[in-house]
Amino acid sequence: MSTLVTRGPRRRGRDAARYVLLSALALVFLLPFYVILRNALATPAELASASWVWWPADPSLDNLRRLFADQNVRFARSLLNSAVVSVLQTVLTVAISAMAGYGLARVPSRASRLVLGLTVLTLMVPTTVTFVPTFVMVSSLGWISSLRGLVVPVLFSAFATFLFRQFFSGFPVELEEAAAIDGAGRWRTFTRVVLPNAWGICAAVGTITFLNAWNSFLWPLLIGQDPAYRTVQVALSAYTSSQRVDTAQVFTGSAVAILPVLVVFVVLQRQLVQGVERSGID
Repeated sequence: MSTLVTRGPRRRGRDAARYVLLSALALVFLLPFYVILRNALATPAELASASWVWWPADPSLDNLRRLFADQNVRFARSLLNSAVVSVLQTVLTVAISAMAGYGLARVPSRASRLVLGLTVLTLMVPTTVTFVPTFVMVSSLGWISSLRGLVVPVLFSAFATFLFRQFFSGFPVELEEAAAIDGAGRWRTFTRVVLPNAWGICAAVGTITFLNAWNSFLWPLLIGQDPAYRTVQVALSAYTSSQRVDTAQVFTGSAVAILPVLVVFVVLQRQLVQGVERSGID
């Protein structure tokens, strides 16, 4: 009985320490978002002031209005470009990776292990190494400053394919056998039975792909040479140069650019965690 009594306070003490630590970490992680929002609502005088204030005395949306009124950067068009590119890349990457992962996990072939090994091997190759040959290929196709050039070359994801392969390897075979007894072929089984039960991994891969596509900078910078095809990250870089940095617009644009990412992450965070857990990766 005394052991149980002593365990109670100890456990409550550990829980309290854990909550304090997690709360402190949460504040540290939220600090950049606070700084961005604070500076986006501040006036130029407050941004240039040597004294720090925790919140603007008179929060203003003038920076936001100026951001969307700037015809040199066309931030609204850049947001639309990022949305189109991110959605297309997410949908197509999930579809391609799901089919490739299912094929590697379920379709009998002598080359399955070799293809899987080569797929995993590509994860060890830095992305920047493939930039020059990919750019040359895209340029020869005439896809510079085009939606195809922004989306098509980055559709295949070895990481997403591996995640789907791991998930489908643990998928109940009985469901597929039941579909085969009912006369369903491989494609119908995949689209009608397997895929509807893979929503968790699809949401996880889709969230990761969307975040990567939205935050991508170097590839859109190379391909979107026409200002009409700038993405939001490239548009933000227009406010910084070797001669001048428009601090107010950088922070305001960052606050606007973060919003879609936050919405996607908050809505799909549970599916993101569950999908990675069910993929079998520790």
